[in-house]
Amino acid sequence: MSVARPIQAAPARQFPKDFFWGASSSAYQIEGATETDGRGPSIWDTFTAQGHIIDGSSARIACDHYHRYAEDIALMKQAGFSAYRFSLAWPRIVPAGTGAINPKGLEFYDRLVDKILAAGIRPMACLHHWDLPQPLQDVGGWESREIVGPFADYARIAIARLGDRVKDWYTLNEPNVVAISGYGTADLAPGLRVGDLGILKVLHHQNLAQGTAFRAMRAERSDVRVGTVCNLQPARPENDDPLNRAAAIRWDAVWNRVALDGVLRGAIPDVLAEKMAPIVKPGDLETIRFPIDSFGINYYSRMTMRHEPGRPFDVGWGDAHCNRWTGMGWPVQPDGLYDLLLELKTLYGNPAVFIAENGAAYDDVVSPDGQIHDPERVAFLKDHVAEVARALKDGCNVKGYLVWSLLDSFDWAAGLSKRFGIVRVDYDTLKRTPKDSYRWFAEVIRTGRVG
Repeated sequence: MSVARPIQAAPARQFPKDFFWGASSSAYQIEGATETDGRGPSIWDTFTAQGHIIDGSSARIACDHYHRYAEDIALMKQAGFSAYRFSLAWPRIVPAGTGAINPKGLEFYDRLVDKILAAGIRPMACLHHWDLPQPLQDVGGWESREIVGPFADYARIAIARLGDRVKDWYTLNEPNVVAISGYGTADLAPGLRVGDLGILKVLHHQNLAQGTAFRAMRAERSDVRVGTVCNLQPARPENDDPLNRAAAIRWDAVWNRVALDGVLRGAIPDVLAEKMAPIVKPGDLETIRFPIDSFGINYYSRMTMRHEPGRPFDVGWGDAHCNRWTGMGWPVQPDGLYDLLLELKTLYGNPAVFIAENGAAYDDVVSPDGQIHDPERVAFLKDHVAEVARALKDGCNVKGYLVWSLLDSFDWAAGLSKRFGIVRVDYDTLKRTPKDSYRWFAEVIRTGRVG
């Protein structure tokens, strides 16, 4: 005689039904087609041509997403994505940065957006992910206040064309990285060292351009949702040395607070007020502050800082006191994401936020079975998604999580040598192969649990 067994209930979801899941990408890193259909040159084309890419590669082809976007969207649909944040290439739409519009550039994004929507995925468009048109850099780039008008015009052009279908818009991606690594340490394009005051100018002018663009976007279409995306990392001193504590405070102000306090409070961090006084003109802070709909957070690790004269703001990297590292040499510190989300709740009124980037590069290999088994990446993602679940449980207003990234791609100065994707790209054949992390992520999306 058989004995009936009680039916076990499925484990409760850790994420709400309307929590969105997906991935982020950037145009320059995946599109390729850098000289196709009227696209103009960007600062990254110039930086690459100058020989700054570690492995000597370029983004001329990259993942060839420009021609293979349908295949990539099919991978998103198969995994159950509900959202996809991508960037528009400013040089593809307005090749000189200002002036004439390139119709073929807009036509590409028409096709891309229509395909995303047909897959049942929410398109989330970012206007600027580092690929500044070279002609604008030639006249000062982000160091110049003159960039404010061209950026607002570009934002208006994009909204006018795509805003009937794309309702989520983000102005800038990681303005702090652009300012510090692009204009401060020369590690990224445009490869300049403009000093502390120059870095602060770049930060301020990005904020000012962003605030102006927000108003232009809303004037063009009142029904769009607007926000921005910033790399936020809790800054901690290496130890209790007073000089290191002061260094961490300075770095936190430059790296995190200029962006946060600007858009959310219309303020300059106190520790930078004197240095920024010559830069900030009457009315600037009122323009920068804007009631955004959501804030995208890119998180990779904490920052451990120490006093180091000769570096920007006399701050250098200290010992991270960590025993896990990614293939980029970055510390793995998932609890820093929880700390960051809790800080936004307690210090900034719990704004609507989403994780716009979170992921890790590792040295993936193709196994004899033809698959890519990437347990380190799975562990990284699992630990960070668990911290998002913990933050939600503690009342943080987190709306979604986007992995960085769907595809292996051109990773800026590292070229094609570093792989962040949950899908492998063979750069010889351009074949896409989902990794174990892709399948793990699809299961999290399906169940709403970290598992």
